[in-house]
Amino acid sequence: MNALEIEGISKKFGDFHAVEKLSFMIPSGTIYGLLGPNGAGKTTTIRMVMNIIIPDEGSIKVLDRRMDEEMKERVGYLPEDRGLYPKMKVGELLLFLAEIKGLKRSDARKEIDFWLERFDLSDWKSKKVEELSRGMQQKLQFIVTVIHEPELIILDEPFSGLDPVNTKLFKDIMLEMKKKGRTIVFSTHRMEQVEMICDNICLINKAERVLEGNLSQIKKQYGKNTVILDY
Repeated sequence: MNALEIEGISKKFGDFHAVEKLSFMIPSGTIYGLLGPNGAGKTTTIRMVMNIIIPDEGSIKVLDRRMDEEMKERVGYLPEDRGLYPKMKVGELLLFLAEIKGLKRSDARKEIDFWLERFDLSDWKSKKVEELSRGMQQKLQFIVTVIHEPELIILDEPFSGLDPVNTKLFKDIMLEMKKKGRTIVFSTHRMEQVEMICDNICLINKAERVLEGNLSQIKKQYGKNTVILDY
């Protein structure tokens, strides 16, 4: 089964074409990279998948269904615009959001302790969110995204603002989640971020698909060539 199927979606804002007849499919249990320069249409595509923005045309199927409120419980979403409650303590925030996502309090506490330990944030559990560095808040936002063990994980620029050590940590965790059968989709404007972990990619430029398919095959086909994007 495909975790995500996008068929011919388009979106305009006034006269601006944000996404133009975009199609791709993402097999379950894979890591998929949406690659392209800033403004290419990656975030608009993700927001259409999450049903935040309605496409002007085309269709989207998430886990073999249309996206609705019930489906969102099976999806983890890290938005480009991060949003946490700065005055709440880390542990309280995670417990609050985990329960909203349907976890029982006892299960939520176990997941919170696991993820705080995994991200080396255990000592910050009683600190207010506003006391955390930007990188720490990024880790916290990731925990919020995956704490309910979603089948499909959608990450909009997940490596933004991370140093090399934490970038590697995020990649390692994403690979671990893939081994557990999760499907991960993430956007980035940097090729090196997709090369180490992606099974398939879609290269978008100026609202349109430029390349799409298996990363290894694309590298073989274009390995001795250069794909030039006209910004």
